[in-house]
Parts: sequence; structure tokens; C-alpha cells
Amino acid sequence: MPTLPVPVVTIGLLVMSNIFMTFAWYGHLKYKAAPIFAVIIISWGIAFFEYLLQVPANRIGHGYFSAVELKTIQEVITLTIFAGFSAFYLREPLAWNHLVGFVLIAAGAFFVFHRWA
Repeated sequence: MPTLPVPVVTIGLLVMSNIFMTFAWYGHLKYKAAPIFAVIIISWGIAFFEYLLQVPANRIGHGYFSAVELKTIQEVITLTIFAGFSAFYLREPLAWNHLVGFVLIAAGAFFVFHRWA
């Protein structure tokens, strides 16, 4: 049975874990009337599934990617998913300055991954 390449598995797991993370951290903002203790318990429950994906992603990816590269991938994925979540779930529009900030972060990722001679 063929196996998927390490980058595909790592990035796929990181994307899925980030979806859980985003809902755990920010999903409750639509439910401000909910008691904070209930929100915390529910968020922990959602975050459990994030960890079930995040930890293996880092374990599988480390060695192919450095720890710094893994963190950079994680942050780019986080911002990408959060931008969509903010716009579509929370109905908070993205402004031009948000997009400029994301482009600058992407430029930072370029410097992390570029192999300098």
C-alpha cells in the first residue's frame, strides 16, 4: 500500500488540527451569553481533538522539517484558516491592512524556508 509523502501528511494534519483549534479558541465568541465555565469546558473538549492531530503532525514532520519550519507552517495555516473563519463564521470582514499583514507574514515564511548559500 503506498504511503503519502511526509509533507502531505504533516500539512494535512496541521490543517485539520487548526480547524479544531480555531473553533476551540474563537467559536464561543458567537455565544457570549453562554456561561464562561461551560465555554471553557467545551473549548477544552474541542482542543483535545486538536491535540490528537497536532502532536502526530509535529512528530511525523520533524526531521523532514525543522522545528522552526514546522512552527512557520503552523502559523501560516493558522492565519489562513482564521481569516476564513473570521469572515464566514464570525461575519467580521477582512480589511486591506489585514491582508497586508498576512502578506508580510508570508514573506517571513519565505525567509524561513529559503536555502541561503
